Amino acid sequence: MTGESSRITAQGRARAGAGARADARRNRERVLAAARAIFAEHGIDAPMATVARRAGVGVATLYRHFPTRDALVRGAYQRQMETCARALTDALDEPDPWQGFQRLVETVCELQREERGFPAAFLGAFPQSTAEQAQAREQAERAFTALVRRAQAAGQLRADFHPSDLAVVLLAHCGLVTALPDDRAASRRLVAYLLQSFRADGAAARPLPPPAALALRDLPIASVSPPGRRLSDA
Repeated sequence: MTGESSRITAQGRARAGAGARADARRNRERVLAAARAIFAEHGIDAPMATVARRAGVGVATLYRHFPTRDALVRGAYQRQMETCARALTDALDEPDPWQGFQRLVETVCELQREERGFPAAFLGAFPQSTAEQAQAREQAERAFTALVRRAQAAGQLRADFHPSDLAVVLLAHCGLVTALPDDRAASRRLVAYLLQSFRADGAAARPLPPPAALALRDLPIASVSPPGRRLSDA
């Protein structure tokens, strides 16, 4: 009887452990879904308590899964971050530099349209930034600059395009998707217009004004909230 009782007890503990893990996974997914919604509405600096309240979990539960805001932001947009990283790698591997450049811009803007909170994460505007994260951003910026130079050397991208112009593109597209979040056609049309204007064969004889003094990490879109909304409304 003792052996049988021990076996039953062990099975019960295993079932309880599996149930607890399943509950933890569900809580984690609820937190991530709530975070994406809150970040889209209020920016990635929204209070962690607001995210917990939207998810229907306690603040302690949220912090148990994501001990810092940075961890929460990265968890919320892990798929998008991985997509961007692959897009940049694929763009550099593309034999045709223009095709690589075009697909990269289209991919980032599509992600921006799908997840309005994503641009701040993509731009690395985290409240806590480690040396590793800063190095990753710098590597991405260098890779994008290399892509730009390749496309220009191939005579495909206008010679006066500056890497900081990508920041201008994202700002312009951010304004559109904020005003028309469900209008995919308008998003694609704007991106197509911009890409056409960047082609070397479509460049006007008159040179452009100097590029903006912008870096991707400096874009002021990390904390944008829709007018008239307060965190207390969430």
